[in-house]
Amino acid sequence: MKTIGMIGGMSWESSAIYYRAVNEETHRLLGGQHNARSILFTVDFADIEAHQVAGRWDEAAAMLCDAARSLAGAGAEILILCTNTMHKVASEIADATGATFIHIADPTADAVRTCGIQTVGLLGTRYTMEEDFYRRRLESKGLKVLIPQRAERDEVHGIIFDELCHGLITDSSRARYREIVRSLQARGAEGVILGCTEIGMLLKSDDVSIPLFDTARLHAAAAVAEAIRG
Repeated sequence: MKTIGMIGGMSWESSAIYYRAVNEETHRLLGGQHNARSILFTVDFADIEAHQVAGRWDEAAAMLCDAARSLAGAGAEILILCTNTMHKVASEIADATGATFIHIADPTADAVRTCGIQTVGLLGTRYTMEEDFYRRRLESKGLKVLIPQRAERDEVHGIIFDELCHGLITDSSRARYREIVRSLQARGAEGVILGCTEIGMLLKSDDVSIPLFDTARLHAAAAVAEAIRG
């Protein structure tokens, strides 16, 4: 099994989800006492968030490329970036080392298409929903992507940063996310991508009537499959 390198810390709650998901999937596939060979590098999210807010994406990319090189230098052969938003700079990270880089949108799009879904809603940070770097990747796979209305996007973004990144789960926020999913469904969404790695902490499949696609778990499973195949 190849060694998986995880660039985490965006947020640390997300990193915990990834670590568990990678090892659960390894055990599911291999059984016994198996767990993944992995290395986790966590950045300080405060630094990354400051760069996001200021639009200093090049500086954020430099930090994450340094993390990628550290992981590759420590023996990581497969790299995953444990966040959706920072895939805005995925190409820079992919080019920083010779390790195999798995883009989070690819296994997500594959899962959506496997379900026979063509029109999908997207929840995430404001950057992920409003900029085209993520939607364009999904659309290149033949999907039609819907995002919430402006006021709804503000709420989704705020709940992520003010609550989920701090491990805070509230019934009121869950209810609001459910309403936003229903709004997307009314506009034609056949499923919804949880395009922020913390949203799966809040919203579960039994909360809504259409399929949810948890990007963190799909991404982790793709990394494990690649590691085992290797």
